[in-house]
Amino acid sequence: MFRMGFYPEYRGHLCLLFPFLCDWRNVRRFGMPSVFIKTYGCQMNERDSEAVAAQLVAKGYVVAPEEADADVILLNTCSVRDAAEQKALNKMQTLIGQTRKHNPDAVLGFMGCMAQSRGQELIDQLPDVDLVLGTQKFHRAGEYLDDLLGGRRDKVVDTAEETGSEATIREHLSLGASEAKAVTAFVSIMQGCNQFCTFCIVPYTRGRERCRSIEDIVAECRELVAGGVREITLLGQIVNSYGKREIGVRDGKSAFVQLIEAVHEIEGLERIRFTSPHPKGYGDDLVEAYARLPKLVENAHLPVQSGSDRMLKLMHRGYTRERFVDLVGKLRAADSEMGIGTDIIVGFPGETEADFDETLSLCAEVEFDNAFLFKYSQRRDTPAAAMPDQLPESLIEERHARLLEAVDVIRVRKLKEYIGRQMEILVEGPSRRNAARLEGRTRCNKIVVFEGGERFIGQVMDVQIADATKTTLYGDPAILNLN
Repeated sequence: MFRMGFYPEYRGHLCLLFPFLCDWRNVRRFGMPSVFIKTYGCQMNERDSEAVAAQLVAKGYVVAPEEADADVILLNTCSVRDAAEQKALNKMQTLIGQTRKHNPDAVLGFMGCMAQSRGQELIDQLPDVDLVLGTQKFHRAGEYLDDLLGGRRDKVVDTAEETGSEATIREHLSLGASEAKAVTAFVSIMQGCNQFCTFCIVPYTRGRERCRSIEDIVAECRELVAGGVREITLLGQIVNSYGKREIGVRDGKSAFVQLIEAVHEIEGLERIRFTSPHPKGYGDDLVEAYARLPKLVENAHLPVQSGSDRMLKLMHRGYTRERFVDLVGKLRAADSEMGIGTDIIVGFPGETEADFDETLSLCAEVEFDNAFLFKYSQRRDTPAAAMPDQLPESLIEERHARLLEAVDVIRVRKLKEYIGRQMEILVEGPSRRNAARLEGRTRCNKIVVFEGGERFIGQVMDVQIADATKTTLYGDPAILNLN
């Protein structure tokens, strides 16, 4: 579990996507401009960074292995918590001090959610920044960087809305994934959010919901599968709101279920996941889809945010604790192996000890397989920021620690219950902690580490679970007879 919440700093290496263009002999030979992108935040941000990288590679840029080697350094930012914004601002200040000494002509830029919310303010605060690119302008990155490097522009700030921006990144994502020969891939199906939870800045940084067509999404998924992808995760701010207005209900099925069915038909695709949904948009048709569509894996991430009805109302979540528990029951009835994850906010304004106890009791009742915990952070221009009874940081920290301990106990116990069982995994690649081993993921979203050769990467296979730690399962190579 990410102990700092659902939005840890992304540490993926874009050079893995474009190995030829990270060969510095080619850079010197062809004089290619180089770019380094550092990403903070969620999976949507990860996809946006890869989209920008692929776009730039297509224009002749090379992905730099280190910041010091780059002609362009971009920070893709997150605004969900103040800490994420401060981390990006501090990083840029460090880059300015380091980069301007050895490469005064380097282009430095912010993009993403903080860029969208702060705009010109970022350049006013940090005059050495050259580019501020909003969330609907990722496809303009190449154009603006060419102008900045070519001396045709001095500074660029673009945070304006752009109609159709949700459909501009497909070819860039496909290029990145095919170069990487990845086993898994994320596909963005929509942008924006209409929910306006009182604590959340996303609707202000990502805009209102805008959806791609089913045909366009399926075409991208087919390209990814043709390039070796075996599992696709459909991405959206509230993914199960997909197509409500544009497509609507047909034959009793929501637009999102229609999309899942269309992706399910792709030959060669093994698994489908999606994130993140909203509990109030989880219709019976989506619950039923788990039972009848074998490629839709038995894993549901349901952000509950609080176990207190009073807090849920203040948060503008649109459901009650009882309704949430009922939904979990329906999902587990549809598939007994269903893995249930959640997000929880600790320390929302006005949260009493009784409200917090309700969250603790909900975790005990539902027994989440995984929980990502947020310490409430005031975000400017959100309703919650102006609410009375803001809690002191010390109290938020204390409650966060208590809740973390409670969910850890549940998670560890549930992981140990898998010992001795045989489970299906999709082998994704080398283990992130020990490259000498392989790592796979079960259908219910548990990580399994085992010993085996590279030929198993990309395969769906069974493993016998021999051990479990606080976060990971381990397969028994003796039973599998791997070498």
